[in-house]
Amino acid sequence: MSKAKPKFYVVWDGRRPGIYTSWPEASEQVSGYAGAKYKGFPSRDEAEAAYRGNYWAVVGKNTSSTAPKTLVQLEALGVDLDGVAVDAACAGVPGPMEYQGVEIRSGEHLFHEGPMPDGTNNVGEFLALVDALAILKDQKRPNVTIYSDSVNAQLWVRAKQCRTKLEPTNQNGPIFVYIDRAVSWLRENRITNPIVKWETDKWGEIPADFGRK
Repeated sequence: MSKAKPKFYVVWDGRRPGIYTSWPEASEQVSGYAGAKYKGFPSRDEAEAAYRGNYWAVVGKNTSSTAPKTLVQLEALGVDLDGVAVDAACAGVPGPMEYQGVEIRSGEHLFHEGPMPDGTNNVGEFLALVDALAILKDQKRPNVTIYSDSVNAQLWVRAKQCRTKLEPTNQNGPIFVYIDRAVSWLRENRITNPIVKWETDKWGEIPADFGRK
């Protein structure tokens, strides 16, 4: 019996990351693109679950020290499994930017924003931290640890400023709306959640990683 051909294609890293329903469409995003990451799936549910996750966890080919670790391994290394991890991804500088927060223990998304045009990774990391702080405050979870692998984002949050050099364009207006909202929140609220640097070298890729490096 012949193996069923994939009907959905996930492009994690390509010209336009996303889910495609035909190989010609997906091929346009990855052909000739250095470091392209993609895979075919027989159903949309599988494709959507894979796209929300980490590329290396899906294909199972990352043997480097930054490969994602299991919950048991993370707990043994001192990671608070009841914490939240945040991360951002940006294809180019500037480029399409998105960011998200993930519950470490369950792997469920706390939030996901984007992609938005003409952004930067640092801005995404900053917005992700502030979104996590705001959502956890609304959920009355003031002591939940937030993990971020971005030193710049943590410094900006503590300074209550977004110290980006990103220039406004006709396309990235929404990003600056988000930045203004985030800075206002920081100035009007007291931070109670611990913010901890995610040690990638020890703990592997952060659980919120988009897997598109």
